[in-house]
Amino acid sequence: MSQTSFNKRLFKFLKHSPTPFHASDTIAGRLQQNGFRLLSENEQWPEKMHGGYCCIRDDGSLLAWKTSDSNSPDTPWRMTVAHTDSPALQIKPLPETRTAAYTSLGVEVYGGPLLSTWFDRDLGIAGRVSLLTEKDTLCIRLLDFKRNLVTIPSLAIHLNRKANDGLKIDKQKQLLPILCQMDKELSFHDIIRRQLQKQYPDLAVKKILGFDLFCYDTQPPAFVGLNKEFITGSRLDNLVSCFVGMEALVQKNISGNCLLLCSNHEEIGSASVAGAHGNFLRSALQRIQPKLFREGPSLGASLLISMDNAHALHPNHAEKHDPGHTPLLNHGPVIKHNANQRYATTCRSTALYKIIAEEAGIFPQEFVMRSDMPCGSTIGPIGATDLGIQTIDVGVPSLAMHSIRETTGTKDPFLLFKTIARFYRRNSLPLVIQ
Repeated sequence: MSQTSFNKRLFKFLKHSPTPFHASDTIAGRLQQNGFRLLSENEQWPEKMHGGYCCIRDDGSLLAWKTSDSNSPDTPWRMTVAHTDSPALQIKPLPETRTAAYTSLGVEVYGGPLLSTWFDRDLGIAGRVSLLTEKDTLCIRLLDFKRNLVTIPSLAIHLNRKANDGLKIDKQKQLLPILCQMDKELSFHDIIRRQLQKQYPDLAVKKILGFDLFCYDTQPPAFVGLNKEFITGSRLDNLVSCFVGMEALVQKNISGNCLLLCSNHEEIGSASVAGAHGNFLRSALQRIQPKLFREGPSLGASLLISMDNAHALHPNHAEKHDPGHTPLLNHGPVIKHNANQRYATTCRSTALYKIIAEEAGIFPQEFVMRSDMPCGSTIGPIGATDLGIQTIDVGVPSLAMHSIRETTGTKDPFLLFKTIARFYRRNSLPLVIQ
């Protein structure tokens, strides 16, 4: 696969994944096209598994795996994890707010977005809806208006002369997306119902019961720069990693035990039924290999690669970086370190990843936060703690992380992919035993 074709498919994936629910659905579709069988947690799984399988929990988290022919608990696992969610504005359950002739929507802040970047953007609305059909059947359906539907206009500088001196945003009052000028009798539920009928003509909706809907930037990803050396787009953190893991797992020349987890709710702490603090991964592994946690020594010889975007050096804010750790765009994946294990990287897991990366012709960069600044975290430490597995945190270098539009290098997603593809293709891990 070339970098050009890889990025073309990445852009298509981003456009089809405005929410975690759509991302999981898109990944499942890609896996099924490549022979993976979609399983439900509510059904009996095959006693002997051959080939690829995937499973979705609560619509927003996806687990996919391939096992060795023997499916022995003695066989080490090659695991990757990423997350499907990104900071966003989530529509409130009863969102209509009317001021003068305008109808706006109440929103909650999901995660930690750069709020100022959400103003003056063309925003769509997407997510999932729970409903009752005319046959009194409970259904959940994905929904995406797929058009510019709302916007949050900034206040003109003439009415706020201090706007450029540091703007404090009132999340309750100033983040209301304007929906329309409309009849007071028309409710948001009516709007949802009409969109459902448009997307699902055969679906007879009796009642809307609830929804998890988000605003999203409708501007598609793009190449930027004199030589098109940058990629800008929404939700690069962390859909780039999900895409990398998906594309690596559908390779044909994979053997042994390989696994990909794309988890929801990382941006809000992972403590949910679909989050990494839940039991999705552990319970699935217990079903895939019932003896794994009782007598299988394989986890101690396994490696988990946690993929989540890393902070690249910002040329306008170089002082925000530790002088010795300044990752650059288009220079490849970044190994993320933290002495307090906010990242799960150790010298052992670093050695394993570097060997794998260098076999793919990639020489990773390294990052650590300044000692006087707090560090974020990832799914990595959760997996390391729960499974007792060697773990490393890596990611593509990025600018404007948690903005509505983020930036990475044109080369970086493909370079990360090459290391993960090599990881999955390896018949065994280069274990450090002395």
